[in-house]
Amino acid sequence: MFGAGAMTNSIPEIRDAELLFVIGSNTTEAHPIIAMEMKRAVRNGAKLIVADPRAIWLTEIADIHMQIKPGTDVWLLNAMAHVIIAEGLQDQAFIDAHTEDFGEVIAAVADYTPEKAEEITGVPAEDIRQSARLYATTKHAGIYYTLGITEHTHGTDNVYCLANLVLMTGHLGRVSSGMNPLRGQNNVQGANDAGASPIFYPSYQRVSDPTAQAKFEAAWGVDLSPNEGQNLNQMMKEMGKSIRGLFVMGEDIVLSEPNTGAIEAGLNGIDFLVMQDIFPNETMRYADVVFPAGCFAEKEGVFTNSDRRVQLVRKAVDPPGQARADWRILCDLARAVGYPMPAYADPSEIYAEMASLSPKFAGISHARIAEEGGLQWPCSHVDHPGTVTLHGDGPIKGKGSFQGVFYRPSAELASPEYPLVLSTGRTLYHYNSATQTRRDGGLDAKQSENFIQMHPQDARRLDVANGERVSVISRRGQIGAVVERTRSVRPGCVWMPFHFSEDMANRLTNDAGDAVTGTGEYKVCAVRVEQFSG
Repeated sequence: MFGAGAMTNSIPEIRDAELLFVIGSNTTEAHPIIAMEMKRAVRNGAKLIVADPRAIWLTEIADIHMQIKPGTDVWLLNAMAHVIIAEGLQDQAFIDAHTEDFGEVIAAVADYTPEKAEEITGVPAEDIRQSARLYATTKHAGIYYTLGITEHTHGTDNVYCLANLVLMTGHLGRVSSGMNPLRGQNNVQGANDAGASPIFYPSYQRVSDPTAQAKFEAAWGVDLSPNEGQNLNQMMKEMGKSIRGLFVMGEDIVLSEPNTGAIEAGLNGIDFLVMQDIFPNETMRYADVVFPAGCFAEKEGVFTNSDRRVQLVRKAVDPPGQARADWRILCDLARAVGYPMPAYADPSEIYAEMASLSPKFAGISHARIAEEGGLQWPCSHVDHPGTVTLHGDGPIKGKGSFQGVFYRPSAELASPEYPLVLSTGRTLYHYNSATQTRRDGGLDAKQSENFIQMHPQDARRLDVANGERVSVISRRGQIGAVVERTRSVRPGCVWMPFHFSEDMANRLTNDAGDAVTGTGEYKVCAVRVEQFSG
């Protein structure tokens, strides 16, 4: 919609914001450094709006907490757009100069009144109105979101709705504003930038673009397919079917992907699995070959963080035993299958090759970063200072495209048999699949087993006590977890982390995927809770 898939603004800008709209992000636990900047902004007088199904730490300092029912984000965001349009709060000059298809949104949100939204989302109509007015009338207002927005079968629709709000209010190309996805891991942005995607070469050049295809064919000396590849959700469903072999690098798919039972069946059905990782994990039990890799402190390279900042990583120690840097393993593997991989001396040469083929990164090099510090793309030539705030002259692609969006229910809703709605996520003490953090005695002592947060009303109805172990059951599986009675979740909703291999939350979750990205619906899953049955 804007022409670039990254934070439009920079992390240091957060502290000077006048309004922060945080939605689908438990920032203090999942992104604690960014949360520090948010706290600083609030101390400086910024307004804070939080939209989240749970009462999280940020809601304690928020001006408005819209405690939304899981999966109803489109209703909430369209209702905010409805208020902005109905009350004439849109930035018409920006819309006329920099956007197209605003009429699609006007038509789409016409019936999404705050009163109707209250019935669907559970958020009071007045809170929706007040949030819309504050966001639209504050000059330096930024949106911050993460997996609570994207991990739905309608995750792309959620992002469209957020982008519509940004475009209609002109909060683009302005300091301390914009639309800012907070990446879930330290180099997610860099991996995507480098082309770790089924549809893009490096720098978001589409594999279906003949010009891009010809450029990379010439550089790499190979014939490349113009066909887009499968996304992760599609790949997982094809394991043991059209996919007979798999290379898994730095990922524990048994623990992290939805519907663990189906993942295990797929892994049992393939002919060959290669694992490349720094520690054993649940997926490695299925491996035919394991390549031991060096960790971040054992290799040279770059990380690109959420705000597009490319930073050097310097080796502190050598990899242990047979472990080697990932790039060395991949180069040798390519040569083993017959590709004449160049004899790179170090990662700086690899990055230089990518930069030569990628206009967004053309001015970035390891040597320049070492001399000047981190650089933010786009950085088109060696004298370019990098881009702190994107879209200063309007959307990169010329015109920002509005998208009319209509609500679609989540793939699986509560029912008499499964009356509770489960969402999953991360905690402060463990990171992702906990391959590293559960090896730390202090962290594991702080949080050593899976738990399920449940509203006291639901706990009383089910006659389960705080600290009691229960069985949590979905259409896909059953696990055990310890009850944590708390008013931070809504009645009828429960929440648990997914870090624990002994009781895998993803045995429960639904692998229905977003229509565009394939992202699994981790945030809405129908379950029931019973007395523990082992």
